[in-house]
Amino acid sequence: QVQLVESGGGVVQAGDSLRLSCAASGRTLSNYCAAWFRQAPGKEREFLARIWWKSGSVVYADSVKGRFTISKDNAKNTVSLQTNSLKSEDTAVYYCAVGLSGGSSQKNYDYWGHGTQVTVSS
Repeated sequence: QVQLVESGGGVVQAGDSLRLSCAASGRTLSNYCAAWFRQAPGKEREFLARIWWKSGSVVYADSVKGRFTISKDNAKNTVSLQTNSLKSEDTAVYYCAVGLSGGSSQKNYDYWGHGTQVTVSS
């Protein structure tokens, strides 16, 4: 089992930045892929970015490429999402997830955090 706890959300103005963090416990993540998703009210959960723990290989959704950066800290067993130039449409609950298959589908991720709310006011 892997437990994931997100933090770092909040209420910001358009153009601001936030750094979201996800602390993992319960199992080493060396064979896992970690990802960030978000879900806005009335919308489906959306893939944002993923990173393979062992190689550090990253992939981003086109909607956030150039604005968001995913990273990991092996020593702290955390994965972070730096979000820059935030827009009102970035308002959502942000989730981290880990799984052995990777990819952009929610189905590939076995463990999920409870989410952290990001609200961007214009």
